[in-house]
Amino acid sequence: MPMNDMERVTRQAEEVVTRGELEQVLEQDTKKAYIGFEPSGLVHTGWIICANKIRDLQAAGFDVTVLLADWHAWVNDKLDGDMDAIQACGEYMKDCFASLGVEGVRYLYASDYVNDAGYWELVLRVAKNASLARIRRSMDIMGRTADEAEKDFSKFLYPAMQVADIFYLDLDLAYGGMDQRHAHMLCRDIAKKMDRKSPVAVHTPILSSLEPGSRMDAKMSKSKPSSCIFIHDGPGDVEEKIGQAYCPEGIVEDNPILEFCRYLVFPAFDVMTVERPEKYGGDLHFERYNELAATFKEKELHPQDLKQTVAAYLNELLEPVRKYFEEHPENLEVVRETLADAE
Repeated sequence: MPMNDMERVTRQAEEVVTRGELEQVLEQDTKKAYIGFEPSGLVHTGWIICANKIRDLQAAGFDVTVLLADWHAWVNDKLDGDMDAIQACGEYMKDCFASLGVEGVRYLYASDYVNDAGYWELVLRVAKNASLARIRRSMDIMGRTADEAEKDFSKFLYPAMQVADIFYLDLDLAYGGMDQRHAHMLCRDIAKKMDRKSPVAVHTPILSSLEPGSRMDAKMSKSKPSSCIFIHDGPGDVEEKIGQAYCPEGIVEDNPILEFCRYLVFPAFDVMTVERPEKYGGDLHFERYNELAATFKEKELHPQDLKQTVAAYLNELLEPVRKYFEEHPENLEVVRETLADAE
């Protein structure tokens, strides 16, 4: 049965604020959405979720802007605040989306509009309508605490800049991971005070870290290579990282290997097949994630068999990405050199 636009936009979303507003936006002849990224390092497999959602938004009729937030990365001290390095990373990020099959989006750097006095007027108007306490609560979008900003006031401007970005671009929908929720809710609240368009907010999950240990706030991080799989990792790297990943028998919650299945494998493949010798029960075939999760929870599927299967599917999924970067290595090499110099 064909999927309708509401189903496309909301599938795999952890939160939509609000569905009723989204229904109204979908009825518009023209509609604009965006997602913003700090150009700050190598790209991991969580971006596959983003690429899928961008295509969903385009299929639902949205004009999508990918904001390469170079000034925001500078404020956030990424890549040692070297704007040339940050913008080089932005070009690499364009390659990453191209390698994941994203086409027809508009790429925009914050540098393209920060010379517009109207943008900074918006930043100040946002700040006028936000308390310091609310700005503090929104700072998780930077991966920083408010205490860190005490030594660098510019960091308090970051949430106001992100809200101003949304108003400046006149967006109908703001998309991001769940880590963007505070900023998007701040935007929606302030929109009412400023008589501005209140964007629909769509949030998708953030993949858990592969590393064993405490699962409290353990998310994939590009700054910790062992916690994630980069989209251009080689087959051996994928197999090694998956082999060492956290995946306790029978535990479904916060299990990164099962998250790979739910958010990466099942959207890309009709059936997930676990190949096993007959003496261990023979092959298993799953058409839905819930079936896989239930089988694993009942300990009818061993973690090692699951890991080997996931590694194989991920390698198949990432092969076009590797091929792309073999043919277009320049920007990736620049970013790798920059990161190596910073170590």
